[in-house]
Amino acid sequence: MRRTVTGIALVAATAALLAGCGSGGGDGKEAGAKQDTSKAPSHAASKPAGGQEATREVTFEVQGQGSTQVLWTAGESKTEQVNLPWTKTTQLTVKGAELKVGSLVSVVPGSVTASDGQLKPAPCVIKVDGKQVADNKDGQSIAGCKYLVK
Repeated sequence: MRRTVTGIALVAATAALLAGCGSGGGDGKEAGAKQDTSKAPSHAASKPAGGQEATREVTFEVQGQGSTQVLWTAGESKTEQVNLPWTKTTQLTVKGAELKVGSLVSVVPGSVTASDGQLKPAPCVIKVDGKQVADNKDGQSIAGCKYLVK
């Protein structure tokens, strides 16, 4: 139980740090780049570099029976007490540098009782646009599931 709580705290802290890095701040201009504002409409500065972005459908699944706490991150981080099995689908827009380096999505499930009576992390899966991209090998990893969406 202590390992699961420590794992959840570690992932939550990492997610908070990653969410803080690269969000907001700055003006979106590269160093030394000049912007011609004579022909650009006033709202053009709010678009990502190159105006490119993509919206992805992210689905988190946690299997098991009973209830547990789940921490999930996809542009925002939330902790929920849920009944299992549980599924959450959300939209994530990636833009600018995220299109190359990715935006972290993760789900860290709490513990469930295994067939031998021991507690183990609940099995989890992440799907992006319907394709499975991560799992925790039927609860073998206390780190949960994570993936960089591009």
